[in-house]
Amino acid sequence: MHRLRNVPVLVLLMGIGALLMYLPALHAISIRDHHVARAFFYSGTLFLILIALIGFATAAGRQDDTPRGQLLTLLGCFTILPLMLAVPVSEAIPDTSFLNAWWEMVSSLTTTGATLFAPDRLPPSVHLWRALAGWMGGAIILVSAVAVLAPMNLGGFEVLGAGGASATGLAGAGFNLRVVDLRGRLARASISILPVYVALTVILWIVLILAGDPSLIAACHAMSTLATSGISPVGGMAAAPSGPGGEILIFLFLFLALTRRFYPSGKLQVGAQRLFQDPELRFGLLFIVTLPALLFLRHWIGALEIDEVPGIGQALLAIWGAVFTVLSFLTTTGFESASWEEARNWSGLATPGLILAGLAVIGGGVATTAGGVKLLRVYALYRHGEREVERLVHPSSIGGSGAVARKLRRQGAQMAWVFFMLFALSIAVTMLALSLSGLDFEKTTILSVAALSTTGPLANVAGSAPIDWATLDAWAKTVVAAAMVLGRLETLAIIALLNPDFWRN
Repeated sequence: MHRLRNVPVLVLLMGIGALLMYLPALHAISIRDHHVARAFFYSGTLFLILIALIGFATAAGRQDDTPRGQLLTLLGCFTILPLMLAVPVSEAIPDTSFLNAWWEMVSSLTTTGATLFAPDRLPPSVHLWRALAGWMGGAIILVSAVAVLAPMNLGGFEVLGAGGASATGLAGAGFNLRVVDLRGRLARASISILPVYVALTVILWIVLILAGDPSLIAACHAMSTLATSGISPVGGMAAAPSGPGGEILIFLFLFLALTRRFYPSGKLQVGAQRLFQDPELRFGLLFIVTLPALLFLRHWIGALEIDEVPGIGQALLAIWGAVFTVLSFLTTTGFESASWEEARNWSGLATPGLILAGLAVIGGGVATTAGGVKLLRVYALYRHGEREVERLVHPSSIGGSGAVARKLRRQGAQMAWVFFMLFALSIAVTMLALSLSGLDFEKTTILSVAALSTTGPLANVAGSAPIDWATLDAWAKTVVAAAMVLGRLETLAIIALLNPDFWRN
């Protein structure tokens, strides 16, 4: 056990990925798909042997647990690990290239959920593997947010810790960057978070089965909901047998991506408010209530103009479709309600996909599996704007609410604005790179936002027509894959790695 503790974190994660390959192998055996079973079983066995050899060779070496080494390890998780995870996919689907298999695993591990394949083209066990990879990526994000990003004031914690590293302080010396090594923090965070993450996934899986979903569909949707990857073996909620009941269950579990307070790690933070006083949760609820209400009002006025006032049942379906889809895209999951088409068309007016793209850019909570800019950063900008408007009316007024709120409105808003500008710049650079493949402005915009916000299903609903990821050439796929990794790790972490001072001894 002591020797295992000295193995590099990336090697340990590769070992976990190799062990997970046996799950789709067992599933393929159960449905008598022996070709797919062999692909996963042989790949898992081969990689376990190689990783064991690498582990023995590296366990005695000195590990780089500096902040630079931690960020490099996190970067390696989303760049090197997909190369290994793609091997059984490439073997199980003989008529596809390794580039496509690698791209599919990058999309899954970063919880983006974009896919190059139609649902009926992939074997059921490969769908399970995609969901497992996304679920594993969600677990990596939850643990690394607390053990790696929070002590360095990254990943949204810079808004809380603006002006001093101690402001982000996590209770207990176990999460102090100077006291415990990387493995100690990762172990403590994993013990705290992963049992809850696994238990919630199993609970949702069971209740979805009870709601009418087959076990494979229920498992994939449960893992995709907790990881906010939006991966579905049937192409989305519209084809799920559980129907509205399954949507309601998934809707409840999507709230986990609005605030870290639902996980044990959220209670470790000094000065954390009660659950319903959490600004991220309250700000998220504001979007969930306000946007569907405005969409419903807009649709209702359109229906009155054409003298076709809908019935109550039709109106309720439209409201539910809007509420579910708004929460799904706000958490960057990307599940589209079966009633969303009803919400768009019952009044004869089409809802612009720009609304869903904006929600995906805003994103979910800090230290959750959701992507995007994060609700806390948007909330800091909102509070700063509110204060500036107040000063226009009363220039000599003094802002209250305590020192923490003042810091959030000042230094926190400044850091949030810097990140927002970096995110916008990342979209512009990605669009420029994608335009080299001959894509038009609308497609480059939608694909860039979908990749950087880790909301792959956005490509199907945001534009005037669905965009097929499979039509991208090799250059565009590589650019999108890099954007997925950038969106998952966030720009500030990449800039920290590019800082020359960061590399000086």
